[in-house]
Amino acid sequence: MTYRALRRIGSVTGRALYRPDIRGLGNIPGDGPVILASNHLSFCDSVVIPLAVPRTVRFLAKAEYFDAPGLKGRASRTVFTALGAVPVRRGGGREAVGALDLGLSVLKDGGAFAIYPEGTRSPDGRLYRGRTGVAHLALASGAPVVPVAVRGTDRVQPIDAKVPRIAPIALRFGEPLDFSFGYGHLKTGRARRIVTDEVMDAIADLSGQERAREYNPRS
Repeated sequence: MTYRALRRIGSVTGRALYRPDIRGLGNIPGDGPVILASNHLSFCDSVVIPLAVPRTVRFLAKAEYFDAPGLKGRASRTVFTALGAVPVRRGGGREAVGALDLGLSVLKDGGAFAIYPEGTRSPDGRLYRGRTGVAHLALASGAPVVPVAVRGTDRVQPIDAKVPRIAPIALRFGEPLDFSFGYGHLKTGRARRIVTDEVMDAIADLSGQERAREYNPRS
């Protein structure tokens, strides 16, 4: 099944069941590289966001979703591939660098790439400190960053829940943030921290979540 066909079917079904409140889609450029930086409340965020955005969105997904055996594994692989997922194995070092390289290649090809700066799902609904991968992508590619806030997905599919529930969903897409200039005089680490914090501030303004000073403990 193609991305376009799956998106059409998924969008129609999702809108009928969940009646999502989606605002700010006009802030996403119609073409060219763009980074969608979102908070992360649920597994289903990686389905909701691609189905809501009117262009192909690539994002990282655990390689296990592509490697699982049997019918369930085949179904998972088909859905995630059609949605634009890029398989990646979690971990530090080479795995982390490789994941960012994959995202950068998408952006250099003029694509839209989604990332969760918190690293993984929030365990308690708070917005955790962002990791600097989003800044690395923005500064290296010059692509604008569109902050994204999802709401309600943690009630649709809480952590460890296998079956989605019916609950209201809202998505907010903020105005693009431009980090293509003004940071060259800073040391790399400092520039990435500043950019990441600005992105997280923008996400917080959209989501209204309580902020956590620390990194996500599940990362």
